[in-house]
Amino acid sequence: MTVPIDERDEAGDPGWDASTNRRPESRALPVPAIPHIARLPRIPEMTVRRLSTYYRVLRTLEATGDAEPLSSDRMSDLTGFTAAQVRRDLAYFGNFGKRGVGYDIGELQESLKNILGINHPWRIALVGVGNLGTALLSYRNFTAQGFVIAGAFDADPTKHGRAYGSLIIRPMEDLPVAVRDENISMAIVAVPGNEAQTVVDVMVAAGIKGILNFAPVKVRVPAGVHLSRVDLSIEIEYLSYLLTNG
Repeated sequence: MTVPIDERDEAGDPGWDASTNRRPESRALPVPAIPHIARLPRIPEMTVRRLSTYYRVLRTLEATGDAEPLSSDRMSDLTGFTAAQVRRDLAYFGNFGKRGVGYDIGELQESLKNILGINHPWRIALVGVGNLGTALLSYRNFTAQGFVIAGAFDADPTKHGRAYGSLIIRPMEDLPVAVRDENISMAIVAVPGNEAQTVVDVMVAAGIKGILNFAPVKVRVPAGVHLSRVDLSIEIEYLSYLLTNG
């Protein structure tokens, strides 16, 4: 028997509560320190994630020389989200565009850069230079989007001193000094699950405030440290479910 997946909102998000424009179980994120939206206490996580999609569309249009005002209907066609969803998401952060005309591509792109905090480079530490870590070091889009992997660290002494591009793999003991002296504020966890919490604790003690965890386990961080998790096995299992029940 085919089991249907949960009902989704017009943006494709399961469990959406249309009355509140958010998922009941979703995390709400702090509003960036931008004067015209400072009055808003929290922003739904899925809204913030969709902003990244809008920003990529705007970058692509600008790169192709498209200077025509962008309507919410066209943004809908390019993203798969409805025009109403686009307008609601942007309305959290102010008044953009003109009714009947659309959004200025350059102006909206600049506004989203400021909102997402990508109007300046971010320096990142990568911990765990195994197969996944090596692949992440090779990912060129990080730099293109303003995210610079400034240090690579590993607990395996046989890897210390190896060069990878312009980086030298360093021992974990060097992480606190690197964070302090090299203006590193984010870190990526690419270690096995049984090592993840220990690595995260070292990162937090060193002063890291944003952590992207690729380890297939849940880790704990204190208040004031932001954690995002990417579990590739969960994504594959979701595809497996769709193929089995769709």
